[in-house]
Amino acid sequence: MAITFRKSIRIFPGVTLNLNAKSWSITLGGRSGPRHTISSTGRRTSSMDLPGPFGWRHNHRRNRHR
Repeated sequence: MAITFRKSIRIFPGVTLNLNAKSWSITLGGRSGPRHTISSTGRRTSSMDLPGPFGWRHNHRRNRHR
């Protein structure tokens, strides 16, 4: 079994710093309602929990030039 590292630090109400072994991200928004996450790898995610077993998530990727 692999050992992983993950830590979430609440900076302000509604702002969380998420750390893992390879990257970090900042999440804006609380547990309920819309959330926006910006990662050090360039990924941006918008998500929202909906009533019942439903949820919504949209991933934005930065354009990489080859």
